[in-house]
Amino acid sequence: MLMNKDCTVCRQASEIEVGFYYGTSYVSYVLTVGLSLLSLGLWALTIGLSVNDNRFFIWMGVNAGLLFLLQPWLMRFSRSLWISWFVKYDPDWKIHQPEDVSERLNAEQANNW
Repeated sequence: MLMNKDCTVCRQASEIEVGFYYGTSYVSYVLTVGLSLLSLGLWALTIGLSVNDNRFFIWMGVNAGLLFLLQPWLMRFSRSLWISWFVKYDPDWKIHQPEDVSERLNAEQANNW
């Protein structure tokens, strides 16, 4: 899925540098593990877990389907978290222009990873 090069509202560059969003895979991984543990806990409390039947394997299938359906949301949320850690919110964004990051971008290396 393509992202806008700049925010359509405040003009903040969304691609800070080449490979900026590489770290979002770690954020997405933590979110996925957290959701899996939460769903396992809810499954154990409501349906229960047992080694004598296939309830654990059914949970694995349900959890995999849930994570598959949530993947677009998880991707966008992890990207939003990632950029929020590196670009601080400016309450006067209408007055201040975002910093120019064009010197950190290399058009030849864009999407080359």
